[in-house]
Amino acid sequence: MKPEVMVVFGIFITFIVAEMLFTQFFRKKGQVKGDGWVEAIGTLMLTLITQPLVVAGGFALAALAVPGAQDTLKSWPFLAVFALFVVLDDMTQYWWHRITHSTPWLYNLHRPHHNAEYMSIRIVYRNNIFYYFLMPSLWFVGILIYLGGAWVYAVYLPIKMTVIFGAHSDIRWDKKLYEIKWLSPIMWVVERTISTPATHAAHHGKHLSDGVTNYKGNYGNLLFFWDVLFGTAKITRQYPSEYGVENLPETSTAEQLIWPLVRVKPKGGALDPAE
Repeated sequence: MKPEVMVVFGIFITFIVAEMLFTQFFRKKGQVKGDGWVEAIGTLMLTLITQPLVVAGGFALAALAVPGAQDTLKSWPFLAVFALFVVLDDMTQYWWHRITHSTPWLYNLHRPHHNAEYMSIRIVYRNNIFYYFLMPSLWFVGILIYLGGAWVYAVYLPIKMTVIFGAHSDIRWDKKLYEIKWLSPIMWVVERTISTPATHAAHHGKHLSDGVTNYKGNYGNLLFFWDVLFGTAKITRQYPSEYGVENLPETSTAEQLIWPLVRVKPKGGALDPAE
């Protein structure tokens, strides 16, 4: 196992332990039958199969397309290569995430992530098993690694995943910092730079009418700055009272994991959560 993967795994376990100690990791408010299966299978599928395959696929495609360019980035400055990952991985993921919320058939692949009626480290990798195969940013990661960016990715990945884990966890690390008055200017910068529990919880809120929820925005993963830059940011320093999906028909565990192979006949409801 690569060192950066071991570090990410250690951070993931740390958040799990913290939720077990402070927020009831196994029994979340709003949890329903099947949630645990969707999360466990989705997480194992991504980490053990999908991500390695897609990154390897990007590497292989680059090798075929530009066979003489391998390790080109090894001579580049660290910050320049890091910036390539920020743009080709994180900004690309922002746009992918945004497009999935505007395209009904793609949203069916992403809906499991929002179907949970709680925030938790458990839901970070909760998506349809086909979702990550189509994610452009993972293919770009493979290409950048072929080009020699692996040494930078070993630093970039733990940073990105720490922010993502922290933004999804129901351990609201930002809440106490908001209450410290002299930190307010610093938090103003922080919440416009990276994803925080408050800004990302708004993306998972259930009701647009609550004044906090912004499921048609706050798409950022590592950088919330993309939402600020592209006009999809909503910052309230508050948290939705309810999480989940609004105006959508019921689904099943199997449909969440392997749609379109399994489909539940809708009993009514809009296909687009904005409707």
